[in-house]
Amino acid sequence: QVQLVETGGGLVQAGGSLRLSCAASGRTFGSYAMGWFRQAPGKERVIVAITRAGYNTYYADSVKGRFTIPRDNAKNTVYLRMNSLKPEDTALYYCAAATTVATMLSNDVDYWGKGTLVTVSS
Repeated sequence: QVQLVETGGGLVQAGGSLRLSCAASGRTFGSYAMGWFRQAPGKERVIVAITRAGYNTYYADSVKGRFTIPRDNAKNTVYLRMNSLKPEDTALYYCAAATTVATMLSNDVDYWGKGTLVTVSS
């Protein structure tokens, strides 16, 4: 089992920045593809970013150039650094772990966090 706990959400003005953290515990963290999803009100949950050792990171087109997904295997933590935030980035952000990048891209996630809310005001 892998437990994922997200922190760092909150209210920020448009143009501001936030850093989300996802602390993982349980089985070997380093072997998993780790990612962030988000779900805006009334919309489906969508992938935002993915990272895995030996793999170029993936970013959704909507966040390219603004978000990054650094990972610290020593701390069993993955981050989502969000810059130049827009009101349309408002969503519940979920951390996820999957065995491969391909499975995560197909929404076949092994473990989910409970989510952290990001609200961007205009």
